[in-house]
Amino acid sequence: MKRTQLAAALLVLGLTACSDKDAANQSVLAQGMTQTVLDSLGQQLDVKYEVITNVPGTHCGEGKDRCFKAAIHLTHPEDFSASDWSIYFSQMRPVLKVDSEQFTITHVKGDLYRLSPTEKFQGFKAGQQISIPFVGDLWQLSESDGMPNYYLTSGELSPVVIASTKLHVDADTGMEVRPHVLPFERAEQYLRRESDKLKWSDAGDIYTANEQTALESAAVAPGIIPSPSSIFVAAGAAPVDMSAGISLNWDSSATQADKLAADAALLRLSVLGVPAADGGLPVSLSVDKGLEDESYRLVTGQDGIKIEAAGGKGFNHALVSLASLLDTSNKTVAVVTVEDSPRYAYRGLHIDVSRNFHDKQQMLKLLDQMHAYKLNQLHLHMGDDEGWRLEIDGLPELTDIGSKRCHDLQERSCLLPQLGSGPEADVDVNGYYSKQDYVELLQYAAARQIRVIPSMDMPGHSRAAVKAMEARYHTFMEQGKEELARQYLLTDFEDKTQYSSIQYYDDNTLNVCMESTFVFIDKVIDEIAALHKQAGLPLELYHIGADETAGAWVKSPACEAFVANNDQGVTSMDELGPYFIERISHILEQKGIEVAGWSDGMGHTRVEKMPAESQTHLWDTLASGGHKNAHKQVNYGWDAVLSSPDVLYFDFPYEATPKEHGYYWAQRRNNSQRIFNFMPDNLPANAEQWTDLEDLPYEADDTLKKDDKGNVVSAPIAKGKGFIGMQGQLWSETVRSDQMVDYMLFPRTLMLAERAWHKASWEVPYRHQGAVYNQSSGYFTPEMRSAQARDWQRVANILGQKELAKLDIAGVEYRLPTPGAVVREGKLFANTIFPGLQVEYRSGEGEWQVYTPGAEVSLPVAVRSVAPDNKRRSRAVWVGQQ
Repeated sequence: MKRTQLAAALLVLGLTACSDKDAANQSVLAQGMTQTVLDSLGQQLDVKYEVITNVPGTHCGEGKDRCFKAAIHLTHPEDFSASDWSIYFSQMRPVLKVDSEQFTITHVKGDLYRLSPTEKFQGFKAGQQISIPFVGDLWQLSESDGMPNYYLTSGELSPVVIASTKLHVDADTGMEVRPHVLPFERAEQYLRRESDKLKWSDAGDIYTANEQTALESAAVAPGIIPSPSSIFVAAGAAPVDMSAGISLNWDSSATQADKLAADAALLRLSVLGVPAADGGLPVSLSVDKGLEDESYRLVTGQDGIKIEAAGGKGFNHALVSLASLLDTSNKTVAVVTVEDSPRYAYRGLHIDVSRNFHDKQQMLKLLDQMHAYKLNQLHLHMGDDEGWRLEIDGLPELTDIGSKRCHDLQERSCLLPQLGSGPEADVDVNGYYSKQDYVELLQYAAARQIRVIPSMDMPGHSRAAVKAMEARYHTFMEQGKEELARQYLLTDFEDKTQYSSIQYYDDNTLNVCMESTFVFIDKVIDEIAALHKQAGLPLELYHIGADETAGAWVKSPACEAFVANNDQGVTSMDELGPYFIERISHILEQKGIEVAGWSDGMGHTRVEKMPAESQTHLWDTLASGGHKNAHKQVNYGWDAVLSSPDVLYFDFPYEATPKEHGYYWAQRRNNSQRIFNFMPDNLPANAEQWTDLEDLPYEADDTLKKDDKGNVVSAPIAKGKGFIGMQGQLWSETVRSDQMVDYMLFPRTLMLAERAWHKASWEVPYRHQGAVYNQSSGYFTPEMRSAQARDWQRVANILGQKELAKLDIAGVEYRLPTPGAVVREGKLFANTIFPGLQVEYRSGEGEWQVYTPGAEVSLPVAVRSVAPDNKRRSRAVWVGQQ
């Protein structure tokens, strides 16, 4: 082959022979990048992301006491000097400064950044790493902060995902692996500042914590999750055999609706191996109108099972409890008498499908598990900055554009990539529910006694809608149809306001001064209500979000004119947010729909201008005095739902380690036991058992406080008022796959159900006269703490020995706990948070073996837990010598 042919061939591959390096690279620069070269660069370029430190120092800059230092490392296997390219990547925290002459990092929008070579770029030398250090705002404390799918662009060429940044899936655990993120190995990578006392959890710490929960079998057979109000266990009675199935006998007063309500529970029993069958164990179901709506009685015995309830909900709950009572290994139930009623009427789970989409099948599976544990509210978050997930008749742009992210900088065909979604639209994190999908979800949920609460966030967190309606505007303007173009417009194009939302957008807020905004909202609500009507389920509650509005509108001509005209009693820009929420609340009220919103936005309203029936979701952090705002809104008489991030955000890590997935802004260790320990009726009392984000004690003052003018600043809950329920939250910024939905939700959701359904006897009673709670205040007595520990031991054993196996049967890929373990004098001792789970170990890179207590091992040794069906393993952890 001639020298020129060789150079051309190597150029096509994006490579150069050493002797022809200069000529080939000059050719690339002269001709511009080709698609073949860009494709090759995407395959060969190795990207590594490293968090260097989170402890602030001089690198933060003058006067700044919080920042992190990180670096992007680039390596190419061959010499390569072309510079006509850029890398787009998601960076969860703002880049403040870049310490590189060869590269710049530019903020595009939200978490999207562009890394580009400068004129001083010297090219890649074969195998030599180029590092681009930078300083970012706040912290990056988890390896899951490193977003995947960096991609290359060059002019009009098709974008190319850099292969080294694609996610992998671990074969044993089924979990995401980010091969480009360098592992955390040093304390300064995990501490927020020098005063941060939170210990990076290791196998020894977990072992010590788990030692408080012993293996116990006696409580397992009669165990029901969530725990019933009362249960009597017949001592010494032989278990009831249900292997032949069950045969239902309804009394004559039962209605067809009662029987239909039981169908989903019967299906669950069938899935667990106990179908309805002629000749099966008789189950008699009798109506008792003296019972409350959701209450029931359940009696099991050798001659059959007896159930009493007032109607369909009670019958359903009784049969679900029967399924929980069931031991799937031998198809038996204990002989018990149960009387049961729920603690709260509202027992909810919030799922964010906007940031990353999760399809109908995943939601159906989730509804099955909500039903299995008596949760009854699915708060479905379908509209936010990063995506709009529901088809709306007459507004196709919402899903044609707003349901997908891709590399279209003009955003005429899709939204900009965010959260590591990459440049292509055809990926799993994009998508939406069709109208028929949504109707099916509503009906499926209703059959399981679950109400679906639709949520499209507004006026902030609305970028997907804003950009979709801007694209609609441009389309109609190009057709000369200005009236149609402006019909649903959400943007004042003359608005010069500069702001940054909590997710770093400067264009994510509806303009509340334009009537077209309210025309749009009215249209959306009417279309969603129509889908509920089609499903035969009237829309009763609509969640508007109303949170985190980021200082928009102040330089909007539309808002300046609106305030000047004063038609709506708005006299300043500060009143625009409350005005919007109040107006939307009354629009909903006129349609017979109750408004719901997050507590920060709802708290900005003028209470006298809100409908009497309003629901608020309380998400103030407890460690920062969040009980005060919660109590204030309870005292307004609103329907108050606990959503406390410290304990009820399930996108937070299970354990205090950067190896665990999730955000961590309110809590870095939120495992199942912590949720079980929650005392929801007495929020401030949790200060006696918990610490803050940095593992420091905090104080919760729940006494009456007034300002200098005698106005009440904060006060205890008034007698006769309280919370209507509690709700777990899964935000999906770091949750891309269905496997990650399962991992983050389960088994924590079972403990959400436990606390929402059952009030434990060890909880500190609320003091309406007020009190101050801290680590030494003493309201949470030693006797209460001991009772809590015994109760947790009971529940943990039920999960480990009976309930997790049911999640296996349902195909739920829940988080298997990392075991605790120590090595003493060459012998291994291991345990798990759920006693009864099998543990495996290996020394070095040897074969995995079944753990037996005191097994002789040689360091290094790793341990992992095993699912009851033996199909999955936990993340392995290494064990130290003691």
